[in-house]
Amino acid sequence: MIITDIQLQAKNPDRVNVSVDGKYRFSLDLYQVGELGIKVGKEYSDAEITAFEQESLFGKLYARALEYTFMRPHSAKEIRDYLWRKTRTSLVKSRRTGEVTQREGVSQTITDRVYNRLFEKGYIDDEKFTKYWIENRNLTKGASQRKLVNELRAKGVEQGIITLLLPSSSRNDETEIDKIITKKRAKYDDQKLIQYLARQGFDFDLIKQKVTEAQYPENEKD
Repeated sequence: MIITDIQLQAKNPDRVNVSVDGKYRFSLDLYQVGELGIKVGKEYSDAEITAFEQESLFGKLYARALEYTFMRPHSAKEIRDYLWRKTRTSLVKSRRTGEVTQREGVSQTITDRVYNRLFEKGYIDDEKFTKYWIENRNLTKGASQRKLVNELRAKGVEQGIITLLLPSSSRNDETEIDKIITKKRAKYDDQKLIQYLARQGFDFDLIKQKVTEAQYPENEKD
């Protein structure tokens, strides 16, 4: 089997289409072409061509995973879940014909390689993710520390990391509950406001104190 053509893609100049024996066979990132030493006119075995196709799948998934990580910081669990979904068979609708076909998922071997590459490059870091989540989650709306802890644990962050980083944040329940009361007091009566704040994870004594202060703001100056 001979590589008969390598052409830059029109829509993505960072990837090339590779033809084998005169027919398109797979695509690769430019860096992969150099790493693999693929050249036009060179002959390869069936096993080598199959290996190149696996590299093609790896390159595509790695690029998509990078886009996912660049959207915002993600926990290690979020990235593992994202990659796991890529192993599942999915339905794909053709833009040209409207026909729906099945697309086989990639192998776990490839998703493991992608995860390991992301980790090596520093794109997977639960400490960085935790700092981001604490400092940005519902920053203007308000969030109790208990809620932040529950969210982080649901995203797979180890309790030790949460315990280490949460106390160092400038956010605290007193200022966070004030944000929520300011936004919600016109919408809820006192009883509903108390119930809402309790569902948000605030301590009941703090809730009673802050709701009372909101009822009688002049007492704050006494």
